[in-house]
Amino acid sequence: MTAIDSLYQHYLKHRIICTDTRNITDNCLFFALKGDNFDANTFAEKALTSGAAYAIIDNLAYKTSNRCILVPDVLSTLQELAAYHRSKLNIPVIGLTGSNGKTTTKELINAVLSEKYKTFATKGNLNNHIGVPLSLLSLTEETEIAVIEMGANHQKEIEFLCSMAQPTHGLITNVGMAHLDGFGGFEGVKKGKAELYAYLKQHLGYAFIYRNSPYLLEMSATADLDKVVYYGAAQSDSISGKLAKTDPFLEISWNKDSSSYQTTTNLTGSYNFENIMAAIAVGSFFEVSPEQINEGLSGYQPKNNRSQITKTENNTVVCDFYNANPSSMSAALKNISLLNAPKKTVIIGDMFELGNESTEQHKIIADEAAQLNVCTLILIGKEFYALKDKLNANFFSTPAEAADFLKANAIKDNLVLLKGSRGMALEQLLPLL
Repeated sequence: MTAIDSLYQHYLKHRIICTDTRNITDNCLFFALKGDNFDANTFAEKALTSGAAYAIIDNLAYKTSNRCILVPDVLSTLQELAAYHRSKLNIPVIGLTGSNGKTTTKELINAVLSEKYKTFATKGNLNNHIGVPLSLLSLTEETEIAVIEMGANHQKEIEFLCSMAQPTHGLITNVGMAHLDGFGGFEGVKKGKAELYAYLKQHLGYAFIYRNSPYLLEMSATADLDKVVYYGAAQSDSISGKLAKTDPFLEISWNKDSSSYQTTTNLTGSYNFENIMAAIAVGSFFEVSPEQINEGLSGYQPKNNRSQITKTENNTVVCDFYNANPSSMSAALKNISLLNAPKKTVIIGDMFELGNESTEQHKIIADEAAQLNVCTLILIGKEFYALKDKLNANFFSTPAEAADFLKANAIKDNLVLLKGSRGMALEQLLPLL
């Protein structure tokens, strides 16, 4: 029996995986991962005394009992175990990536598929080299379909995550100006995301492709995919649709073969059209009835501050501050311009990981924002602040400075867009709105 076979037998008896001693549950497996500022090997004994069945470690100095399983590298072992477990499950796995809309699309697909199947979808944003294996190890024999979100900020990451998740089906939401620094520019983004298509081609998997995206069509043609399901706005597609209403929430009119259907959603922003259509296409492929598809879509409530409309005591706030890049920021600004409201305020924060293009991209977005007919425009962060002498707006270096402004200049009865990169922590401004 190989080392991974032996560890897998322990896993089958102890299916809960923990990587943080603050979250230890009885009879779990504790994986002592290392971080930039910690070495969880030092917490192995604490994990065992807190109830863990075994601790997987990679430092001999902390092997205090036979319940400490020594491996060459804890992270690699976690990933290998996840891939091994995935290989034992004969189920469809939908691999999902993209520059924008990954999590929303994942949740919509999950909502639709759950109307018919026992579906697992990545929790939160556990979509990296640690999150994906933890997601895979959450799959059970009862799972009928899995939706695994895969994030990346460098080339070869999607290829690696695919080697673990082994997707049978895949979907790229879109490609945009995100993580330009790590990918080496927009062409690098396209190349990195297309690694999903390459995996599907090699393993005879199905790809769901939004036909209205020239970039996705180009990438899929380069991959020479054999099995493709197209969706979009073209009537020639087997699954097509159009926006029937956009203010404040989206309503979609969609067609499957020769029949038409209408669905309401709790999502704002026309940019979510393609995310909704992706869920319809995936649901239809897996023979979820149109009625069930509509039920899943209308029942989905956006959360985690993605395209989420929140009514406060004073305003209606479009909470979209989970993350930001030039593509999603531009889409959010366009959406706020289309929504009907007598008074509007736009508060946007810096966009991270743009590398050499950061200055230019922030100038483009600031110019777009300045063109809007809004009562108050607030730009926050060092990149935006560098433009303070070039535009007529309220500029602040930090959210704390913006907070002081909002305390002195209360905004009331406005439709407010609040959007920025996660690192800007713009949620701290919401209580002031």
